[in-house]
Amino acid sequence: MDKLYLQKLCNVRLSSINRLYSTTTRTIKYPPSKPPPEKFLHLCSKGRITEAFKTFSSEVYSDPSLVSHLLKSCIQLNSLSLVQQLHSLIITSGFSSTRFVTNHLLNTYLKFGQSQTAHSLFDVMPKKNIMSYNILIGGFVQSGDLDTARKVFDEMPERNIATWNALIAGFTDFECNEEALRLFSEMHVLGFYPDEFTLGSVLRGCAGLKSLTSGQQVHAYAVKTGVQVNVIVGSSLAHMYIKSGSLSEGEKVIKSMPFHTVVAYNTLITGRVQSGSSEEALNQYYIMKMSGFKPDKITFVSILSSCSQLATLGQGQQIHAESIKSGATSSVSVLSSLVSMYSRCGCIQDSLKAFSETKIPDTVLWSSMIAAYGFHGMGKKALDLFNLMEKEELEPNNVTFLSLLYACSHCGLKDKGIEIFHLMKEKYKLEPQLEHYTCLVDLLGRFGHLEEAENVIRTMPVKADSIIWKTLLSACRIYKNADMAKRIGQEVIKVNPNDSASYILLSNIQASAKKWENVSDFRKEMRDRGVKKEPGVSWFEMKNEVHQFCMSDKSHKDSKKIDLYLKKLTLEMKLLGYKPDMGSVLHDMDLEEKEDDLVHHSEKLAIAFALMNTPDCVPIRVMKNLRVCNDCHVAIKYISAIKKREIIVRDASRFHHFKDGECSCGDYW
Repeated sequence: MDKLYLQKLCNVRLSSINRLYSTTTRTIKYPPSKPPPEKFLHLCSKGRITEAFKTFSSEVYSDPSLVSHLLKSCIQLNSLSLVQQLHSLIITSGFSSTRFVTNHLLNTYLKFGQSQTAHSLFDVMPKKNIMSYNILIGGFVQSGDLDTARKVFDEMPERNIATWNALIAGFTDFECNEEALRLFSEMHVLGFYPDEFTLGSVLRGCAGLKSLTSGQQVHAYAVKTGVQVNVIVGSSLAHMYIKSGSLSEGEKVIKSMPFHTVVAYNTLITGRVQSGSSEEALNQYYIMKMSGFKPDKITFVSILSSCSQLATLGQGQQIHAESIKSGATSSVSVLSSLVSMYSRCGCIQDSLKAFSETKIPDTVLWSSMIAAYGFHGMGKKALDLFNLMEKEELEPNNVTFLSLLYACSHCGLKDKGIEIFHLMKEKYKLEPQLEHYTCLVDLLGRFGHLEEAENVIRTMPVKADSIIWKTLLSACRIYKNADMAKRIGQEVIKVNPNDSASYILLSNIQASAKKWENVSDFRKEMRDRGVKKEPGVSWFEMKNEVHQFCMSDKSHKDSKKIDLYLKKLTLEMKLLGYKPDMGSVLHDMDLEEKEDDLVHHSEKLAIAFALMNTPDCVPIRVMKNLRVCNDCHVAIKYISAIKKREIIVRDASRFHHFKDGECSCGDYW
């Protein structure tokens, strides 16, 4: 709108708003509102505010409700200055006595994030109603100012269901879940009847707390009032059960719904991914499509995560193509998931390509790329990207620093890692979480600073879990510190007495020291507790079919051919200087048996199968559920040199890139 034109009309300074409100007391009566002129609405919808006002000024003065369309147009144009000019017009024209207009003005200021201006306007409004209070509360909730929202709520002379919904949803959105549940209880005591939006928010709060008991109580109320069949309530119920660890109950709720929606399918797919049932999540994705539902960006984020967990590149590429067709790749969250998926499938260049597809400066996307570099042992590239991130003035978060610490740990960048840890606390004022301390312990442990690493665990402000103790236990194994291992082992078992990995680590340390009696004791303790060792499994995807291998497994249809191939390959390796690392065999057996045991490790079986069935120019990508042993790590270097193939192995810790007899992770794997 033309500033000079409005200034002639208004002849008032915005700084005088409060004074004008207090002096404008007369009540103006307007004729009954008529439908807005179509041309006026058309001009407003196109953002042509000045033309709309000039052409229909007489209609605006006779029907103040038309100002609401001008205000909506300001939001569309993202012009705060136009809002301020219209505010002046509202005051000088006496429209401020029309509650409908002032409520729209209040809402408009909040849409622009002008909370303080909105609050000042609210204080001087001559007429307020519940809607006025609800608009103000909603604005403060959106800006995250829950304290002020609660204060306005407490000052309200009367409330309606929308008031309670706004505040409960706000507390839930900002993960103040206990406060949301208390407010819900207070609402019920005061005689307000929750609707589907109330229950949806409360159930999200129960999911955030993983409080199955509270969620079941809300479920009972929903059944009693007959709203459990509502799409919002049904989807929220399923989400609550799944987040609380009851996937089967969540599935029952969704199946009982009279009709399904994209939201319901997304809830089910996400639940299956989070519970580790990635194959079932993929099946549900295909059922969703066959049922005629179009996946949205939330669907793609979840299903790409399942491809990451399974490391199924073929399916990941197919879903990537589908996300492009649907336009979902315009979403930063989908791009971040693509970066992660390609990284987890061993395709770091494809991760970089997905990262480069948008110029939107987004912390989550950049953190995903930093994590991808770290996962592939490219610590320096991860640090370079972080430096660029700082130059772009993107605020790093906890995930960013976790990825950086991980990258430093696996690339031998001890000093840089410690510097990053302090930078996180001192410059960015982020409080390290347990995962950050675990990376720090890993970093120190890899360099033999075992006492310092133990001190970190015992003095950190968060409670230690079995993972951080196992991280130190692994370092004890590397540096053959049996005494410390015994002490740390007790801490691990105390925290999680049913974790097989802890017993295996302790057993391996004793086996390395040739203390077979102690090994037997640990294995007996495992049996007595009913703890079973997780078997080592490797898999290789070829033509969208996954081939799985276990140690000394004879179940594969080509097992005899693979065995012969490996024997010939081992002879070639020995001619180049390969010596089997008998220390990697943690059983008491003779040398010939030990060598045969090493030859048949699952990753070697998978690599042999891949070499036999793929063209020479194609990189081999093998996935393993456990850590690669030292012997296999050395052997794969020789294989990459003999066969002139790039071999990429993902184990439980990270990716290893083998090429021309070398590994990108060097000595820090």
